[in-house]
Amino acid sequence: MHPVIGADGIVPAINAAKAAGAGGLNVLAASLFGSNSKTIIAHTTALRLPAIYMWPDHTELGALIAYGPPQTEVYRQVARMVAKVLRGTKPADLPVQQPTTFELAINLETAKAIGLTVPMNLLSRADKVI
Repeated sequence: MHPVIGADGIVPAINAAKAAGAGGLNVLAASLFGSNSKTIIAHTTALRLPAIYMWPDHTELGALIAYGPPQTEVYRQVARMVAKVLRGTKPADLPVQQPTTFELAINLETAKAIGLTVPMNLLSRADKVI
């Protein structure tokens, strides 16, 4: 594990993980990583380091693989909750809701760029292949 405090620490943390022998990265869905996703994707690709992301939309930016809820669905869910609060519902009275839709997205261009062959059984399970 290589903790990152700010944007300036992202590339050094990726480099440290690679130097320590990491075979891949799990990029968490933190706002710091989301706002710097292009940097993370470019650097992991340059290092030929496979990385998995939580937001399937990141594969369109060049991420290798992602598994999680589509961001648009999460934002719609948030919007519905905000609307309820604006209509007078107390936030404490709102139920905790989890995403119900998850997608597996794979970017074959990135796989080729890092020298990785994606197994057919994984490709066949993907919701989106780029």
